[in-house]
Amino acid sequence: MTDQAANISTPAVLSVEQSVSGRRWENREGDDRMARAISQQYDLPDVVGRLLVARGVDVNDVDSYLNPTLKDLLPNPSILQDMDLAAGHLSAAIQNGEKIAVFGDYDVDGATSSALLTRFLSAVSVPPRIYIPDRLKEGYGPTAGAMTLLADEGVKVVITVDCGISSFDPLAVAKNAGLEVIVVDHHVAEATLPEAVAVINPNRLDEDGSLGHLAAVGVSFLLVIAVNRALREAGWYQSRPEPKLMQWLDLVALGTVCDVVPLKGLNRALVIQGLKVMAGRTNTGLSALSDSAKIDRRPEVYHAGFVLGPRINAGGRVGRADLGSVLLSSNDPVQAEAISAELEVFNAERRTIEAIVQEEAIAGIDINGEPPQGIVIAIGKNWHPGVIGIVASRLKDRYQRPALVIAIDDKGEGKGSGRSVKGVDLGAAVIAARQAGLLVNGGGHAMAAGITITEAKCAELVGFLEERLTPQVAALGVVRGLGIDGVLNVKGANTDLVDLLQQVGPFGAGNSEPRFAIADARVIKASIVGQGHVSCIFTGRDGGRLKGIAFRIAETQLGQALLAAQGKEIHVAGHLKTDSWQGRTDVQIFIDDISLK
Repeated sequence: MTDQAANISTPAVLSVEQSVSGRRWENREGDDRMARAISQQYDLPDVVGRLLVARGVDVNDVDSYLNPTLKDLLPNPSILQDMDLAAGHLSAAIQNGEKIAVFGDYDVDGATSSALLTRFLSAVSVPPRIYIPDRLKEGYGPTAGAMTLLADEGVKVVITVDCGISSFDPLAVAKNAGLEVIVVDHHVAEATLPEAVAVINPNRLDEDGSLGHLAAVGVSFLLVIAVNRALREAGWYQSRPEPKLMQWLDLVALGTVCDVVPLKGLNRALVIQGLKVMAGRTNTGLSALSDSAKIDRRPEVYHAGFVLGPRINAGGRVGRADLGSVLLSSNDPVQAEAISAELEVFNAERRTIEAIVQEEAIAGIDINGEPPQGIVIAIGKNWHPGVIGIVASRLKDRYQRPALVIAIDDKGEGKGSGRSVKGVDLGAAVIAARQAGLLVNGGGHAMAAGITITEAKCAELVGFLEERLTPQVAALGVVRGLGIDGVLNVKGANTDLVDLLQQVGPFGAGNSEPRFAIADARVIKASIVGQGHVSCIFTGRDGGRLKGIAFRIAETQLGQALLAAQGKEIHVAGHLKTDSWQGRTDVQIFIDDISLK
């Protein structure tokens, strides 16, 4: 059973067959006997045993799951196609003093990958030339102009990170210009690979898929390990210190979390260890950004994904594209503080622009009544392309189906960004559309995709995607399930429970954060705060008290129902978080859904 399809063979949690948001509350799958066995054998609380079983952890794998180590999970990088070839080329380039450039995407995964390679290359040789394309002027990925420019600057080796797997024409230009290009990517690959001296991508069709869950920064870290090994074998470190690679795991953790790849296996170990490094505040830029964002506690996945990540992204969305990678590469406290302040301003600007585009997109969709069955597509003139990915994510959550937002500029060219739901492969559909001649460019993976399209082709693309994705969406079921890990009363949602839950973390994609249903919660206060958030205070029949927050829902049906429930008892579903204020630590629930009684 998943959050995406209702399982009507079992009773609904708290008898909620259809909540305010139209979801059926369902117990996550799990064998109760297995959960008890895990709890007893490992002396764990029952709730932890149930969470482990619901996440597919076998009784024999509990130790490795609760205590994942890089020693056990980090593979030999050579298992990836072209890895040894790339390591050999880079090792030789470093030893020969050749000029190296890192060409990165403008999102967090690209920024952390670029910063990781910059820090490594700076430690073993000289800093590389960083090239981050301007989102508005150049778009995503390598361009012929960028490759020609780098060649004219004397660059010999270009490493593309978080991009390049579908850049066939630009990389052909690079080859003709004499550049040696190494592609480091994780997006879905096609049967034909671009012209490059090496293409490292765990999602190549000739890979076994065992590392396909890695973000680009994870693949970049494996490349760093391989190059470091090649340099060691070549005797490079006989006269210079060998860098400690684990010091950069904070960058790997940040990029992994922000790219929303599954937190399982190697990813989980990288994030756990990386958050520990992040807590040590050894990265000057990351420390300055944390201070700017007022993070005053040990960093968690939440801080990486929802506090630091958006600020780094803001540079690429509405500011200077390279700010994130420069910040994360910097050892200068003054420079880092200045960039962090600049990113704060850009992030505030991004929020304003995002709100306007989102409002216009929803108005355009809702004016036609029921949205299409397969995919929600919003198209607007002169929308800022830097926020369309965020808006697509919001639309996906609102309509519970894949969403694509396309911004058309005054020249008739559109940039589009899409987000999908589990069970619907958006990346494959976009690649098919490009192969059908509907797109100038496009690619991605199952849960996210990006496109470039002419305005004249938009109507045809809408029909193509609707026809292709409607059967996949229909297979998910009309009433979707909302997975529930347990039922609590208000008093049971306490700090002791939240501390226990941390044993199963860190939580994110592929290791979903536990969701609890709070039964019979009386709303004693509900009000709008911030930018459309709804803040609540609940009490229980047992006298407990619980704070709650629901983000960006004030104008939705869920938000209006929550505001109207003041003084009434409801059931609430959401995730429990600790909330520290003025030396006091309480628990609050991040609300996903409610059911009126």
